[in-house]
Amino acid sequence: MAGFPSGASKKDPIGAIRLVHEKGLDCLELEFAHGLRMKDDTAEEINRIAKKLGVTLTAHAPYYINLNAKEQDKIDASINRLLQTARLAGMCGAFSMTFHAAFYMKDDPRTVFDIVKRYLHQITERLKDEENTIQLRPELTGRKSQFGSLEELCALSKEVPQVYPCLDFTHIQSETGKAADAMNNLAFFSEVFERHKKALGKASLAEVHMHVGSAAQGPKGESKPIALAESTFNYKDFLKACRDFGVRGSVICEGPAQESDALTLKKTWEQLATMKSGKTKKAS
Repeated sequence: MAGFPSGASKKDPIGAIRLVHEKGLDCLELEFAHGLRMKDDTAEEINRIAKKLGVTLTAHAPYYINLNAKEQDKIDASINRLLQTARLAGMCGAFSMTFHAAFYMKDDPRTVFDIVKRYLHQITERLKDEENTIQLRPELTGRKSQFGSLEELCALSKEVPQVYPCLDFTHIQSETGKAADAMNNLAFFSEVFERHKKALGKASLAEVHMHVGSAAQGPKGESKPIALAESTFNYKDFLKACRDFGVRGSVICEGPAQESDALTLKKTWEQLATMKSGKTKKAS
């Protein structure tokens, strides 16, 4: 789930991790979306407690990032925020961090791709020097003004080490522009994983960082997040595709009911695993 669970103080990340574990969940996304404020000793304690309880951590970098900004000082600030997030999240023990990489700013998408690639190369070189292996994951986006289609992110990941896509199935459905029913079934989800595997190899699906949620759709795409129970998102087919392609990693729920959504996904995943195991046993 993204951010702290209900009942946890926003000033107590250690308590939030304990509560996530008590609720029966297995991963938590540290939200640095509105700024980076955490002491080093707190980050180190987060790392220790999360490992002890078996809670996998990811992170979300600040929203104020645009590697294609027109002003160099804004680009420099974006690079700095990404580096600061990578350092802090790495100290916390997060294996992956996601972010919205850039806006097109009416530029040619191919030009923006080259710009984003150049700056991410600079960032990963810095992280390599610091021996920081955290994965950088530009997020699939849901607005035509934003960089981050599946094709762009797969191509970027092939060319920049330590970079992988963050698959956001809320964003990707609005980004494709296809009819709603065509973006919400086993064939569609399987196609996404197949394209990911073809571009980056089968091993790339063994440690993914994904976002799952649902949003009401407006004339410009996503308008507001809603709970899975109120949505038409076909999470059962999504999980079946995950099972069929051997997908492993962290699925982060976003939205107003992220705790119950996460528990629903986990329960359904366990049921699918049991069904598969039962079929295998019967066949043997």
